[in-house]
Order: sequence, then structure tokens, then C-alpha cells
Amino acid sequence: MCGRYVSTRSPQDLTRLFGVTDWRPEESLAPSWNVAPTDDVYAVLERSPRGESAGAPVRRELRPLRWGLVPSWAKDPRTGSRMINARVETVHTKPAYRRAFARHRCLLPADGFYEWQPVKDARTGRTRKQPYFIHPADGQVMALAGLYAYWRDPEVADDGDPAAWLTTCTIITTEATDAAGRIHPRMPLALTPDHYDAWLDPHRDDADALRALLTRPAAGHLDARPVSTAVNSTGNNGPDLLEEVTVP
Repeated sequence: MCGRYVSTRSPQDLTRLFGVTDWRPEESLAPSWNVAPTDDVYAVLERSPRGESAGAPVRRELRPLRWGLVPSWAKDPRTGSRMINARVETVHTKPAYRRAFARHRCLLPADGFYEWQPVKDARTGRTRKQPYFIHPADGQVMALAGLYAYWRDPEVADDGDPAAWLTTCTIITTEATDAAGRIHPRMPLALTPDHYDAWLDPHRDDADALRALLTRPAAGHLDARPVSTAVNSTGNNGPDLLEEVTVP
């Protein structure tokens, strides 16, 4: 799974890297070295501007979404805290994700992600979970495959009220490879740049063709290094969380 990740790129960098044409400076997010479920995160997505006719050109947007997908039919937005990941093996058939997979796909930029590995402390004999930061060896941004969904709050009467709508997302995971596989059996699925356009295109809805884009992990090798257990607390944030530590 993927329960925490790092996202520190500026919106200016992300608009350049992903060819974004629509970004609002007032929606800027602060860099985070400890992104946690229910946080707002940057997402790259394509959609037709509201109010324009069907068939209008789509725009590639960079916008903040809440991490933890809330399906349109959910009765309570708290559902999202349990839906931060969707397995690639079943994402196209699960009721919670099937509609989003067909119509609402996105990319979630990340510097890397955290996973935890049980280790036995030689001094105490106790087993604890050691966090590792896993990231591309070349330092390039990861484009995590994601889905997004709109949820309408029934308690807000006005459709035009921004509070009436909640937009959320989830990360698609796959079997772990490279360094990630030595730490944890699952990992977020990252797309290569040659698949960005096809994945984001909202007019593509063939499940088999879309799943074909998700068959290979991110290009390049992943590095993993042990980091401080300070990352365990969502209240801790800062570049010091990425500093390598010695594992007893």
C-alpha cells in the first residue's frame, strides 16, 4: 500500500513537467515531506471546462484534491479515510472505483513514498516497524497513477456553493519491485511520461486499453534508505525526515 508520501515540487515546476495549461495560484499547496491521508495533494487531470458544450477541448489542470476517495454514492465523506489506495488488479471492477477508472483518472506527483518494515532490535529483542523512504534513484518526479471523484454534500442547498462539492482521490497500487519489494509487497504504481496523455484523456474509457497502461512499474531504479521514526507522526514535517539513519 501507500500510506505516506513526499511532495515538495513547486506548482511552477509541476505545470512545466506535466504540460499543465490551467492552474490557479490561490490553490497553491505548501511543500510536504509527510503527506498523509485526508491531506490536500496536487493532482494533474484533464476535463472540459464547466459550462462548455460537449466535445469542447479539454484542459490539463493542476489542482488540489483531498487524498482518500469518496464515491459519489457515499453517505459520509469519512469513507475516504479508508480508500486511500486502489489495487490495480481490481480497480476496474470494484464498485467504489469502477466509474472513476472509466472517467476520472489523474496523476499525483511525488518525490517518493514511505513504507515500513518489521525489524528486530538486536539490543532489546523487540520487533518494531522501521520506516524507509523509497524514491527514484535519478531524483526525477514520480507520477503516481490515481483516480478522482466528486461528492455532493446533501446538507448544502446551493449547487454553486464551493462547500457543496468535495473532490477526492486515491492512489493505484501494484506489486512492489526494486528496493520497494524488499521493504513491502505493495507499492504505488507510477506511470512513464509516454503514458501520461492516454491515462489522462477523459474520452478514453476502454478498460482493457487503460489497464494496459498500468502493466509496468516506473522506469528506472528505486533507492530506499531508512529514516527516522519521526515520520510516524503526521504532526512532523520537514526535510529532516528524509535524512538517513542507522538501523540497530
